[in-house]
Amino acid sequence: MSTVDSITIEVIRHGLLAAAEEMARNLCRTAYNTVVYEIHDYGIGIHDANGDVVADAPGIAVFTRGNDAGIKKAVEFLGVEKLLPGDVFIINYPYWSSAHTLDPLVFAPIHSADGDLIGFASCRIHVLDLKQKDAGYVLDSTDMYQEGIFFTAAKLYRQGEMNEDIFNVVRFNSRMPERTIGDLQAQVSACFSGVRRTQEIAAKYGPAALTEAMAAINDHGERLARIALAKLPKGTWTAHDFVDQDGVDLDRMIKMNVTVTVTEDEMIVDWTGSEKDVRGPINLPVGQTEAFCSLIFKSLTTPDTPVVAGNFRPLRVITEPGSVMHAVPPMPTFTLWTGLLGGEVVLKALAQGMPDLVPACSGGDVCSMMGLGINPRNGEAWLEATNEAVGFGGHANGDGADGIMHISEPGCRNNPVEVLETKSPMFIESYGYRPDTGGAGRNRGGVGVQRSYRFTAPSTGICIVYKTKTKPWAIDGGGEGDNNHIVLNPGTPSEKITGGSYNLLDTGEVLVNNTGGGGGYGNPFERDVARVAADVRNGFVSVSSALSEYGVVVDPVTFEASRP
Repeated sequence: MSTVDSITIEVIRHGLLAAAEEMARNLCRTAYNTVVYEIHDYGIGIHDANGDVVADAPGIAVFTRGNDAGIKKAVEFLGVEKLLPGDVFIINYPYWSSAHTLDPLVFAPIHSADGDLIGFASCRIHVLDLKQKDAGYVLDSTDMYQEGIFFTAAKLYRQGEMNEDIFNVVRFNSRMPERTIGDLQAQVSACFSGVRRTQEIAAKYGPAALTEAMAAINDHGERLARIALAKLPKGTWTAHDFVDQDGVDLDRMIKMNVTVTVTEDEMIVDWTGSEKDVRGPINLPVGQTEAFCSLIFKSLTTPDTPVVAGNFRPLRVITEPGSVMHAVPPMPTFTLWTGLLGGEVVLKALAQGMPDLVPACSGGDVCSMMGLGINPRNGEAWLEATNEAVGFGGHANGDGADGIMHISEPGCRNNPVEVLETKSPMFIESYGYRPDTGGAGRNRGGVGVQRSYRFTAPSTGICIVYKTKTKPWAIDGGGEGDNNHIVLNPGTPSEKITGGSYNLLDTGEVLVNNTGGGGGYGNPFERDVARVAADVRNGFVSVSSALSEYGVVVDPVTFEASRP
């Protein structure tokens, strides 16, 4: 029985959320890397003394949940007695940290004035270089030793003092040491902010009250999830989809197989039957698999409340060690795209039993493009990247959103044209929606986007896109969405259509990133004529597709429409 009243618990809860948001703001103000401060490629949390998150600041959704696993592994490795006030740790050993080497988790223990451990502050971001075998991103590693340097819970700060040894390891093992160290220090700053604000709450209400409130927050999160779970249809459903390739065996599509069971007490997500013996780096640390499954579970049960660990107590994830969903050393894990595609395989299974509660597949990828090289304006190395928007799937209540960030990163943004052109020798020739890419349906899928890059200096263009060979699936008779795909030098003799790839580009060469549309929902011939006419007017559907996909004749001048 809690001795802290519910009003005080709510005040503490909002104080912790404010602290997490302040961490995010400090991170974005001090980070060197546009992937962090423009795109919001981060996961920030405040956790209880067990490492369970009680407050977060939304960024990449799967990061924050993965931070729980990373903290727990680090504490298990080190022992609680090694966690001293003022310490800050870094962990990027993939099998423990729940991400690849360039997504280091930085965390700090939080102690009360009496020296008792009362929680943790955590911050995970994408840094630019930690001695991985290729600059920018690794697409074809065959073991962990090609993927950079590992830190298994090393101290960046010892009792408030910077550990020069670790920073020197980074300084002399990174192709971009200034920006990498600057980003790590930004993470440290964020963690110190979280520690300070949480200590202030503990000082105001007492450490015991804070600890009780944290427990109550997670217990309440569990209750909300169980109430929602009880209302879901019960049953067992199986689905599968594919990752295009693993980066090494380019003609081998990698199967993701899932069986989802919903009972009165839990949701079980079982990945038995997913591909094994995958040589390339698309294997997932098990913490990442649990994290993206948690995202789908939360979207169905408690989408309107902040993330807390209690939300996921009714969720059980089953994996086979050594499979693509559960990497074990020394399996390569650098290209984590399986975790971005896997969530919609879970939705595909659920759509069989609850089609009115889940959307059709989105474009299905984050369609990342990374450019790097030597900037002729200053002679310095440059690296910039952006993830691209996709069309969302149609659903029972309406159309899928047009050109929006993928479900795996709902707190993220793309990198603005102005930033990319200012910081790199890339010129954005065009950027806009792709008509006719959303799957037709009573409620259509959202359309994808197209961004065209012309390189004004020799550069490398890394395309991290792994859903190009299968189309976004539909629900209840809707049409599939159009594929993601990359086009190099369109309209020239050297034109090439590709997906995940590492491309050496000369001055003047062009790379076009085309993202997929969402699948449709329901029979397209049941779509209201006026809605089809509006889609044509707005440029989402062409006159010809209105006729062929919806059976609607639309006048291209007046936009008057009818169904013969």
